[in-house]
Amino acid sequence: MIAESVKNSLAGSSMIRKMFEEGINLKKQHGADNVFDFSLGNPDVDPPKAFNDVFLKLAAEDEKGSHGYMPNAGYPWVREAISGKVSREQNVDADASCVIMAAGAAGGLNVVFKTICNPGDEIIVSKPFFMEYRHYAANSQAKLIEVDVLDDFNLNLSAISAALSSKTAAVLVNSPNNPTGKIYSASVLDGLSALLTEHGNRSGRFPYLVSDEPYREISYDVDVPPLLSCYKDSIVVQSYSKNLSLPGERIGYIAVNPRISDKDDLVNGLILCTRIFGFVNAPALMQRIVGYLVEEKIDISVYEKRRDTFMKTLDAAGIEYLIPDGAFYLFCKVPKKKELGKADGEQAANDAVFAEHLKKHLILGVPGTGFGKPGWIRFAYCSDEKIIKASAGAFKAAMESWQA
Repeated sequence: MIAESVKNSLAGSSMIRKMFEEGINLKKQHGADNVFDFSLGNPDVDPPKAFNDVFLKLAAEDEKGSHGYMPNAGYPWVREAISGKVSREQNVDADASCVIMAAGAAGGLNVVFKTICNPGDEIIVSKPFFMEYRHYAANSQAKLIEVDVLDDFNLNLSAISAALSSKTAAVLVNSPNNPTGKIYSASVLDGLSALLTEHGNRSGRFPYLVSDEPYREISYDVDVPPLLSCYKDSIVVQSYSKNLSLPGERIGYIAVNPRISDKDDLVNGLILCTRIFGFVNAPALMQRIVGYLVEEKIDISVYEKRRDTFMKTLDAAGIEYLIPDGAFYLFCKVPKKKELGKADGEQAANDAVFAEHLKKHLILGVPGTGFGKPGWIRFAYCSDEKIIKASAGAFKAAMESWQA
């Protein structure tokens, strides 16, 4: 018999993975080129050439002890190299002691929450959000408090303020956002910082501001502002899964503000939780590789071109969407269906129905309900541009039958 908590989690397991696995089956039945799978955010843009060069170089050297243990926080020289990058992009003066290497952003977030949360504490997040956050909070016996965003998908500071309490351990933000692609401006982050500072002065507990930034370097017309420099008790969790197209390698890092309260205790706690969560340390080979690649980037123009192509496809089909500032997702409004009525509750429930309808036309997207935003659907455009273009006819046919 498995644990009740796991059994309950299985019942609501990731819609993203479910759709991805259904896509595999559909491709077997109909052929890969005939299925338009926009379910999983699995980057297909190649890592930069420098990655392969460094990988082959280090593999050929096979230095003695290179596959052994290192300090749980990571190789000191790698942490030092990354602290320079953190200092530049976050506008702070960070050193190696501010960086803890992590097993991807997911591993990093779990380590952070385990370190800062007591049982019953709360983590505030704005919806829509990456659905796995619910599990990460539960891993630390914390409660995820979900608040609404504004109509333009910006942070609703009033809603966050109303949710703050003596149990608030952290406010979690994700910019560029999954699933919307929204980037929060410096003025919005400054407003959030002022809000948290005021709450801390009033209550005596300053919540951590935790930023999940796996898409930081995938932005188009909008710059991603620094977060560490806007609030003292801030933590950034970063990943190379999307920024260098290395999702399967599970490599990232945690960066803490050099001015953060009780820094030594916090960093030592993060290091301890890296070990007791079972990660022990981030993968050794990948640590060394990214240590050499701190300034490398993927070619995001590929994603920008796909975004524009996908938007034209949706425009032609009559599907509304939010124009993403970054990441590689289009978050779309579920079109009204006459026979299901126009009441808000009925329309909001249509995202799962619409996803099933699209599947009949071999189009796969993820219902917004899983992200905490019913009535919307997410499409990932980390797919070959020829698949995006080829989907135009299927989208048109799907909309015609949906609204018939």
